[in-house]
Amino acid sequence: MLSEKKLFLFDIDGTVALGDALLPGAAEFFREIKEHGGQFVFITNNSTKSIADYIKKFRRMGVSTDPRNFVTASTASASWLRQNAAGKTIYVLGTRSLIQELEGHGIRVTTDPDAPDISFMLAAYDSELTYQKLTDACCILQTRPVAFLATNPDLVCPVPFGYVPDCGSICQMITNATGQVPHYIGKPSTDMVDIALRENPFSKEETVVVGDRLYTDIACGNAAGVETVLVLTGEAKRTDTMIHTYSPTYIFDSITELAKVWKN
Repeated sequence: MLSEKKLFLFDIDGTVALGDALLPGAAEFFREIKEHGGQFVFITNNSTKSIADYIKKFRRMGVSTDPRNFVTASTASASWLRQNAAGKTIYVLGTRSLIQELEGHGIRVTTDPDAPDISFMLAAYDSELTYQKLTDACCILQTRPVAFLATNPDLVCPVPFGYVPDCGSICQMITNATGQVPHYIGKPSTDMVDIALRENPFSKEETVVVGDRLYTDIACGNAAGVETVLVLTGEAKRTDTMIHTYSPTYIFDSITELAKVWKN
């Protein structure tokens, strides 16, 4: 039952915030979760910001957080790379914050396409994207025996005026040019849910994934074996034909509606 949930794993963009503004009711809901002995963790495919950046962002929005409140695509990518590419050099098409985050986890990163020992090319949602970066990534994939990785398959990222291209759309451009398809690390992979469960004293039965996107957020929760909530403040709409494919446990118009049902 929804009222029994203690660990809330929230997507950010389109779920609890748009741009630099929290959606109505979000801050109050976070506070109520803590007051009832629970915890909220943001599991986001957005890799443009480090966890330190997100802590600052939420502080500006009036919510106090610490590193325990975040598991990001950067975190999941670092975990994957430590397990599967230890000691290897990774060319990163991403923001400076992502690069700093990966380096902080001990990953050997380069943005020099001429570096001699590149083993992997990692693409991400890059708000600092240039055509030269795309050109370099395509060159690396077509002239070297490297593996193509990506942080997440999201096609768009919600913003106050609508949507902008996300990592999945950037990767589609690269795939169209090179014929290579990336291995995606973020949601719907269960890594972020698994990390959150390891770091918090709650069972899967007490856990729920809350998101606005069916093919990442809801698919991730379903694969991890936890209940899911779809909110209709981002990409998915009630008329979305994929709802029957991914089958969220609950559907609410907003975080505010979810909070009301949870409290009752």
